[in-house]
Amino acid sequence: MRIVLVGPPGAGKGTQAAYLAEKLSIPHISTGDLFRANISQGTSLGKQAQEYMRAGQLVPDEVTIGMAEDRLDQPDAEQGFLLDGFPRNQIQAEALDAYLAERGVSLDAVLDLEVPESEVIKRIAGRRTCRNDSSHTFHVEYKPSKVPGVCDTCGGELYQREDDSEETVRKRLEVYHRETEPIIDYYKAKGLVVTISALGKVAEVTQRAMDALAAKAA
Repeated sequence: MRIVLVGPPGAGKGTQAAYLAEKLSIPHISTGDLFRANISQGTSLGKQAQEYMRAGQLVPDEVTIGMAEDRLDQPDAEQGFLLDGFPRNQIQAEALDAYLAERGVSLDAVLDLEVPESEVIKRIAGRRTCRNDSSHTFHVEYKPSKVPGVCDTCGGELYQREDDSEETVRKRLEVYHRETEPIIDYYKAKGLVVTISALGKVAEVTQRAMDALAAKAA
């Protein structure tokens, strides 16, 4: 299957993408991984992206599109893929359609993970990170530390990253509504969108997604 995964920040896209890709035996291709790989390998596109990022600017669509197309050209993506974070806007969505059409294939589904805005804010603003080791993460409600404000693993201080503040989350949601939500309408017009609730346990959401994709393919 050729799938695009969409949903607001905090919907659990990365987690669901990894599980779904494994169950469907297709590669999980995330924008973050594309950027990291191209930058670490020193590719031409990676160097261009790095220059924009160092200047605090958004990476242009053509650079992101180039990276995505290079990755989709790899043999493991020939029979299917799960895209996470791409396309981010209509320009990228149209470029993806054109790329696939040139190869005589098309998307099978666009999986939309739906989460109420209040839940997104609760999920992200409740995150706490260890100052000693950022891989040690907790959540005030869903995964609290044994002692409030203290890391279970190393005893370091837990804090709320600036990226996780409610104000930042609201700004990220604004960007999502403005830039990414319109592509859901774009794909709805093509009859590709499958919307599921991303509330509940991870395994429940994964099963919900698998059932919805199976129904779409039937």
